[in-house]
Amino acid sequence: MRQRLRTPAAGLFAALSVMILASLAAAQPKLADQPVRITFTIDAAKNVKPISPFIYGANQKLQGDLSHLTLRRVGGNRWTAYNWTNNASNAGSDYQFQNDGLLQGGEAPGGALLEAIRNTADSNAALILTVPINGYVSADKKGDGDVRKSGADYLETRFRVEMAAKGKPFTLHPDPNSPIVYQDEFVNWVKTTCPYAMTDPRRPVFFSLDNEPDLWKSTHAEVHPKPLTYAELAQRSIDYARAIKNVWPTAKVFGPVNYGWQGFVSLQDAPDASHRDFQEFYLDQMAAAEKLSGKRLLDVFDVHWYPEATGNGIRIGAKDTSPPVVAARIQAPRSLWDPTYTETSWITKWSTKGPITLLPRLWSKINRHYPGTALSMTEYNYGGGSDISGAIAEADVLGIFGQNGLFAACEWPMGGHEQFIDAGFAMYRNFDGAGGAFGDTSIGAVTSDASASSIYASLHHDQKNWMTLVAINKTDHDVPADFVLQHAGKFSVAMVYQLTSRAAQPAAGETVQITTPDRFTYTMPPMSVTTLRLSDGH
Repeated sequence: MRQRLRTPAAGLFAALSVMILASLAAAQPKLADQPVRITFTIDAAKNVKPISPFIYGANQKLQGDLSHLTLRRVGGNRWTAYNWTNNASNAGSDYQFQNDGLLQGGEAPGGALLEAIRNTADSNAALILTVPINGYVSADKKGDGDVRKSGADYLETRFRVEMAAKGKPFTLHPDPNSPIVYQDEFVNWVKTTCPYAMTDPRRPVFFSLDNEPDLWKSTHAEVHPKPLTYAELAQRSIDYARAIKNVWPTAKVFGPVNYGWQGFVSLQDAPDASHRDFQEFYLDQMAAAEKLSGKRLLDVFDVHWYPEATGNGIRIGAKDTSPPVVAARIQAPRSLWDPTYTETSWITKWSTKGPITLLPRLWSKINRHYPGTALSMTEYNYGGGSDISGAIAEADVLGIFGQNGLFAACEWPMGGHEQFIDAGFAMYRNFDGAGGAFGDTSIGAVTSDASASSIYASLHHDQKNWMTLVAINKTDHDVPADFVLQHAGKFSVAMVYQLTSRAAQPAAGETVQITTPDRFTYTMPPMSVTTLRLSDGH
């Protein structure tokens, strides 16, 4: 069940964006020019690294076209004030700051989470659950509008204080009328409910430290009306992470769950920013906390990313499929990695003043301030869910995640059926309709023209005679591609599966015979994603 339909411009200086977008509208992207030929070079001995299974995730139920995904996140604004003892929550700015029972689950403790627990367990997938850390959770489900109109003492009458640690024995059936809700007791309930998560590597449960705290002042002014500070968020993260680890030492903790660029650099202009980079500060604090605690408290450095790239002044996250937006959308994944690419956005104009190179930028912070921390992106969306451009962007992003060593990622649905985005996932997780998947080891793969194409390559630890490739054509023409294979096995055939604008599902294509050990040629259809399974024919 989709609990929140995220507005693309949430929290990002709407008035400033209007002025900036107007000034940038003159520079319009277009589909990449037709190259004469593309060369893809795949080197099985270069840049070899494992691909985390958890990068193929979503913020919704794993069913239908998404049934082959590996991770589901239960997160979003609704979970910031979620009371696990009675399943009450607050809508925040999404709907009138109202306490209600939208999350369902009845009165049983944790009831709102049981569907997601069953769904991921049955799907052999991992699960991310949100632990509120703001200080208050909803007390009731009255559904009577803005709780702040309930009187000056609304925090005492309409909410319960929530704390990190109980300090006494847990119960699986806490009193919903108790004045305090304990989050370590919640973790104990999850641990008891999901015993398989401690032994099955396919089905772990992870814990996220709330949701987009940098925006609490606007999204959850009912519980946190004052701007959040660096110091407060770091301390809350330490306290709640420690409480989680004390109950479940092997559970991975995700934080700080920043909402976007301005959260990355200044925690949305926090009062104590003092020109310090927030993420560097946060990593430093969590590293220091590990030294004091004698154990790691933060396992995964987590961010959200809704691209600000535009075409004709329109953000790519919209449903718009006009040529300038489509052109900007299919190039936008390059801002995740490419030092030669500068998107049209307020970020590149006013902040980076050039390429964003987001993932190398984040990895640099981690490696300098808290080495050993993993990286995740638990919300993102590149738009175009009903268009082939959405599939191209999604497939490109998934390949980039694998090449750049992300631990986890979850796409956030922007509303409606995103059939082409779902199909982009299928090119990695179910390209043949029988569970055919990309490999678990990334190897070197580069294209001769990154504006016109992308290439991703993988090996399979349990199928030594396979290599699986994903090739993307970003142009509106057929493009012949030479695949150059280095340090690879002896392949004789490539089974081809194509995703084009004709239908939002993979279709079996031609079988390519590989007659020369180190190369073969395949012509990519216009605006397409192609998965190729290379084998020795057996």
